[in-house]
Amino acid sequence: MFGLGVFAFSLCLLASGTPLSDNRKVLARRDTPPAGYTLTRPASPDTLLKLRIALVQSNPAGLEEALYDVSTPTSPNYGQFLTKDEAASYVAPSPETQTVINAWLEQNDISATALTPAGDWLGFQIPVGKANELFDAAYSVYTHEGAGKETIRTLSYSIPQELEGHLSVVYPTTTYLPTFSASYSFPKSLGQADDATVNPSCINTITLSCLQALYGIPTTPATEKSSRIAVAGFDDQWANEADLMTFLKTYRPDMSDTTTFTLQDLDGGSNNQTPADAGVEANLDIQYTVGIATDVPTLFVSAGYDNHDGDLDGFLDMADLLLNEDSPPQAFTTSYGPNEDDVPIGLSYNLCNAYAQLGARGVSVLFASGDGGVSGTQSSNCTEFVVPFPDGCPFMTNVGSTTGISPEIGAFFSSGGFSNYYARPSYQDAAVTAYFNYLGDTYQGLYNASGRAFPDVATQGINFTVVIDQEFYAVSGTSCSSPTFASVVALLNNELISAGKSPLGFLNPWLYSTASTAFNDITEGNNPGCGTDGFYAIAGWDPVTGWGTPDYAKLKTAAGL
Repeated sequence: MFGLGVFAFSLCLLASGTPLSDNRKVLARRDTPPAGYTLTRPASPDTLLKLRIALVQSNPAGLEEALYDVSTPTSPNYGQFLTKDEAASYVAPSPETQTVINAWLEQNDISATALTPAGDWLGFQIPVGKANELFDAAYSVYTHEGAGKETIRTLSYSIPQELEGHLSVVYPTTTYLPTFSASYSFPKSLGQADDATVNPSCINTITLSCLQALYGIPTTPATEKSSRIAVAGFDDQWANEADLMTFLKTYRPDMSDTTTFTLQDLDGGSNNQTPADAGVEANLDIQYTVGIATDVPTLFVSAGYDNHDGDLDGFLDMADLLLNEDSPPQAFTTSYGPNEDDVPIGLSYNLCNAYAQLGARGVSVLFASGDGGVSGTQSSNCTEFVVPFPDGCPFMTNVGSTTGISPEIGAFFSSGGFSNYYARPSYQDAAVTAYFNYLGDTYQGLYNASGRAFPDVATQGINFTVVIDQEFYAVSGTSCSSPTFASVVALLNNELISAGKSPLGFLNPWLYSTASTAFNDITEGNNPGCGTDGFYAIAGWDPVTGWGTPDYAKLKTAAGL
């Protein structure tokens, strides 16, 4: 397990802290807690807070340049990925920042732990009273009315003027836990296994053979054990090994039914094997990655609730875990997320830069795009289009959903649109401009036309057969799609490594150039929300299905195989 622990500190720190100065910089302030939270009581001064501070990164622009240099097919350095230390060097704080922050920590008798290879995130634990003094804060207990969950936050905080330009954020402070949700609908029972082995039966139920037939995915076992795929697990969603065995016996009888996955726990995570505790999301993700990416080593990363990344619910901790590996898995899929405006923009940038580091090191980072159409992660009331998180990050790949087989059409829930946090990257310019020529002024003012567009690609996403507590269920959502496409990437990586080539790494510059014609173009379907029909799928890229669904043979050719 990656050690994100913090040291124990002296509790008699109040008297030794640096006196407050009139010269302080307010980093964040809000007048009231967000809707759904009420002030319960002041936090006890002796309550220990696990704080995480972000130091200003030295060269994020250089990191982005290095990422594109190794990820753009026309670059002479394409595929020449960075080492852990090389990637970390771009986000490592400058010597001046390190000196200033270390002096401030020492003055206040705080011993901090570096949480990332670059040392741009530090963690430490201090009592509430000390935190109130250091950050001119008023930490209090707030209760979420719906969940009844208590959290300690402050409505404002500031830092000494001398730390400005060196310390960018402190968590937790003024932001409140967003709603992280898995991107799937509630499962419906099938009663028994469905033999969806030919296309006609795939109209009603999707199994492995449907995906293999639709996309030309090979069943040949992978041979390169260095090619791995990682699956993210959150919210006590546990992947059940007995259910996987039943799934493989039923749908991959050509594979050994003892094929399984490796567990990596994080932040106090586990993988409970009690049959009744099998998770819908975890079983879906594991059964389809193991079942599609034949014999590719699969890592299930199960995150607990003892996270150290403030309001990111373990997302940044998981990225840091992979960054701390000398050889991280080359494909990484996640099917969870909140909405973009639930996450502080500064923290969002730090997570996105962590994905840029992973991409620069040869990792393809993939996310389910969300299940709310243009209304966000899940369908909700809205007057302007809502962006799921981290769909706006330009350094990872978003996967939307389709349904039907002749033809495939965009699934109604497939989230798509344009980020409010991130500008459109240059690799998208031609594709998005073509879509805007079709769209005209429709929905003008409801979305950010200059934002990073999503999704990038899509796969089937409705009625995937999943085994849960030894029963067969149908599950729908972009949670079905991201593991499917990640598995295609893992198989391509296996073939590339076998041929003595580099894995695909950060996909998007390749997807929007060399590989843009290697997809089944989806030209029907729309993603309604916010009282509108949402966007429509058209020929070429669109904000419902991206470039479309994979054609494995064409992707092989685009990858140089």
